[in-house]
Amino acid sequence: MSKTYGKTRWKRFALVMVPSIAATAAVGFSIANSALAASFSISGQQFKVSTDHLSGKNFAQFGTVDIEANGTPHPVAVSAFDSADITNLCQSVVTDLSAFGLGKITLQLHAGGAGSKPVHADNLLIDLEQLKADATFTNINIGQDASTLKGTATQGWKTHPGVQKAGGGAGLPTGAMGFAQAADGADLSGVQQTARATSAGNFVLNGLNLSLKHGDGPGNECF
Repeated sequence: MSKTYGKTRWKRFALVMVPSIAATAAVGFSIANSALAASFSISGQQFKVSTDHLSGKNFAQFGTVDIEANGTPHPVAVSAFDSADITNLCQSVVTDLSAFGLGKITLQLHAGGAGSKPVHADNLLIDLEQLKADATFTNINIGQDASTLKGTATQGWKTHPGVQKAGGGAGLPTGAMGFAQAADGADLSGVQQTARATSAGNFVLNGLNLSLKHGDGPGNECF
């Protein structure tokens, strides 16, 4: 095997790993019977999400702790939607491939933009560390006990066995704090969020466009 061929294989491996890692966080995954895992094993890597508009039904939000495979905890706010339509979705994740001589590589994913239908998600769960948006809530209840939250997305999170690893108090969604809020509907515009994980029972990415960019920061990440 020549040195040139060996070098090419390593670079190819590194580039393939970027979308593989990002796909887990950005596209999400489904689990049998729509039981969704929101907090049990994460990569520990943050990613950014922006959208022009998100319209969701049966919204709930509560606090919990995501755990890396190495045991490192990350406090997050889980936003749950039984269903959501998302216009002009952008998701980006940065991976440092300096060890392969490539520097930082940003995977950028776009969907639901001009000329295509909005992105649609069922049983959507987003583990947030930061959120900026203009928000309107319908019939919101702030300060609700987390154990009383309803909706298919929240119930799936509470019952999935993987969530048990996060710990938590009796009668609460395991790993969740007691304080929560819920609303019949939520409309968010100009969304910019930093997240640890996203999962959905069904994620329809209309007009999907995925690309790799050299470098990070403005112009490469979503914001």
